[in-house]
Amino acid sequence: MAQQRFTVIGLGLFGTEIAKTLAKRGSEVLAIDVNDEKTKNIQDDVAYAVSLDATDIKALQAQNIDNSDAVVVAIGENFESLLLCTVHLLDLKVKRIIARARGPLQRMILKKLGVTEILSPEIEVSTVVAEQLIHPSIGSFLQLPDDYEIAEVKTPRGIANRSLEDIKLRDKYKLNIITVERETEVQIDGETVKEKHILGIPRSTTMLYETDTIIVFGRTKDIKKFIEINQ
Repeated sequence: MAQQRFTVIGLGLFGTEIAKTLAKRGSEVLAIDVNDEKTKNIQDDVAYAVSLDATDIKALQAQNIDNSDAVVVAIGENFESLLLCTVHLLDLKVKRIIARARGPLQRMILKKLGVTEILSPEIEVSTVVAEQLIHPSIGSFLQLPDDYEIAEVKTPRGIANRSLEDIKLRDKYKLNIITVERETEVQIDGETVKEKHILGIPRSTTMLYETDTIIVFGRTKDIKKFIEINQ
């Protein structure tokens, strides 16, 4: 499989983390920012780091940006620059554009331009924090369309020490279990430490314990109802 090539434009905290993560996973990453210091800070972590004005279409063309498998526009401080950069990428027929939006107005404008993949990290993070404050038993979760989500849930006391067959998640709660993360004790250098491991695909006979984390799929309202009934 050919190495994937990605470009990240805008090296604030958000863009920098995306660029570094892509590089760590074996992708060829071109990191771009107008600030020299930001490109110098990341040059050892990615394949290429270039300081240029991303609102200059000729500067983008010089980097063969249209050869990227995807371009992430993570410019956070200047929405006008983000828009102009995005327009240039559309004109250059970039295969895939993922743009950052701060708030619904910016999201709407980007959609009007024809951008279909839009990230709103501030909104997503605030949603996660609010959810975890309201329901402390929920860990990370992935919000899906049509009010569905995949959520990590600490095993509620009401179903602890029971089998999946007995709990009847699907029939009683309209939820599907994806897997179980179980805490186990192992010996390392003579010391007993706790590690978490995925059990794989659970069977109907799989028992759930209070120290387990279950990963479930279902409607948001059904997951919340399941937690409230059994907590």
